[in-house]
Amino acid sequence: MLSLQKQYTMAFDKIKALKMCNDYSKNTLMQTLDIVYTDAGEGFLEATMPVNARVHQPMGLLHGGASVALAESVGSAASLMFVNPEIQEVRGIEISANHLRSKRDGIVKGTARIVHQGRSLHLWEVKITDEQNRLISLCKITNMVLPRKKATEE
Repeated sequence: MLSLQKQYTMAFDKIKALKMCNDYSKNTLMQTLDIVYTDAGEGFLEATMPVNARVHQPMGLLHGGASVALAESVGSAASLMFVNPEIQEVRGIEISANHLRSKRDGIVKGTARIVHQGRSLHLWEVKITDEQNRLISLCKITNMVLPRKKATEE
């Protein structure tokens, strides 16, 4: 018998995965930042975020924290594609980012690609790029996979 984790990996459905990620974003920071999940496949997930005054730092540039929020959002959501969300949940436990280029407006895209998929830890590389596919930030996120607790246990 296949494990639940393997069943979810093998039964990948792009439309279902994108719907799940976008539905989970309602009434969250992702909705506030207009992060939209746009593409998914075996071992990757993409999301976009507009660059405007809501995500600027005082000098009118994309805030590094907004880039990290995009990276953590797409990296954490990507781990959901490898677990059974009815009985498991994902927690980000470490994130790092190198900001390589500034951006004032337009759209950035975060693409998470799996580096390591263990039973309890997932490591993702997240590249944040602009419309010309220039690298804005390079991030790494580690997620822990936990059994889902009942609301009364938290």
